[in-house]
Amino acid sequence: MANRHLSRSIALQTLFEWDMRSMTPETLKPIALHNIEEFAPGLDDTDFIFSLVYGVRDNLDTINAIIEKSAPDWPLDQITTVDRNVLRIGIFELTLAHAPDVPPKVAINEAIELAKTFGGPSSGKFVNGVLGTIYKNLEESQKAA
Repeated sequence: MANRHLSRSIALQTLFEWDMRSMTPETLKPIALHNIEEFAPGLDDTDFIFSLVYGVRDNLDTINAIIEKSAPDWPLDQITTVDRNVLRIGIFELTLAHAPDVPPKVAINEAIELAKTFGGPSSGKFVNGVLGTIYKNLEESQKAA
């Protein structure tokens, strides 16, 4: 499981760099490959990294809309780049990835750990609040269905 945490870290670093640049689709893969080589040169299985970064890229509009709805007091461009991309990964895993081997609480906890590691002093609490709200709304909609 340590590989999954490392993979999420690399995915975050990749999305952060991509977000800071132009966010053009063709730049994502080279950024990811560079980060894999830089931070995990012996990592055998990179599929999880690419599933996260491509999952976020392919669902970016949906994910951003979820962030805007779940954190209405924080316009997307006012959320720090780190926190914004931690949220994107967390939301993708929580709502869109449909990965049975990643329970919702694991996705949330992993996002919180990424926020604490790479973000500012209040990043963990912010990510926890936003993802907690999303998870609560998911549970309520599943009960209603």
